[in-house]
Amino acid sequence: MIRFKLAEVMEKSRFAGGQRVSLTEVASGTGVSRATLSKILNQKGYGTGTDTVDRLCQFFGCRVEDLMEHLPEPKTNQIDS
Repeated sequence: MIRFKLAEVMEKSRFAGGQRVSLTEVASGTGVSRATLSKILNQKGYGTGTDTVDRLCQFFGCRVEDLMEHLPEPKTNQIDS
């Protein structure tokens, strides 16, 4: 599963800039809708396009791996038939 680290990136941006960055500011600065940003923040496993990832990376001045990470799915015990 891919996990977005948008909340962490927004928090780092706050410490670097001295003030909190709102979703509205991110939406305005990236052209990504506030609804999409909210889904990225709140829906586990939400998927979005590379254009959105690119816009967020440009806005925050970060790399893709700063914004998202791969979490392996837990292995399940499967019985072969």
